[in-house]
Order: sequence, then C-alpha cells, then structure tokens
Amino acid sequence: MNPYYIYFIIFFCIGYLIVTDSSVARLFVLLTELVRIQYQKTKWYIQHSPDNPLVKFMIHRRSMKIAKELMNEFAEKEKKI
Repeated sequence: MNPYYIYFIIFFCIGYLIVTDSSVARLFVLLTELVRIQYQKTKWYIQHSPDNPLVKFMIHRRSMKIAKELMNEFAEKEKKI
C-alpha cells in the first residue's frame, strides 16, 4: 500500500471528526493556536537570546555605533567651549 493512501485515510478520518463533532473541532483550533504560539516563542527567543552569536554581534555593533555618536557629540561640544 502506498504511503499516500495511508496519509489520505488519516487526514480523512481527522477531517470527518472535525466536521461531525464540535468538541473535536474546538480541540483542533486550540491545538493549532498552541503550535502557533510555541513557534512565536521559539522565534522570539532565537532572535533575542544573548547566547546567539548573531545577536551578540548586533548588540555590539549597535553599542559601538551609539558610542561613536556620543564621542562625536562630545567632541563638538568641546570645540564650542
């Protein structure tokens, strides 16, 4: 038996249960929301975790940019005095 038929039978059974039983439909909606929220949490953690070397580099780059801007600003103030 082809695996496509097995997948089709599984999805058909799940679809039938969702259409016929409202509690199964609600469960399916809640599970999809749970998966979406977990994905967003994982994505946020990867993008903002200081353990990630790319995030460390971006924080360092932003800090150096702000430091240069402040040094230029202080140098301009010293010239005026």
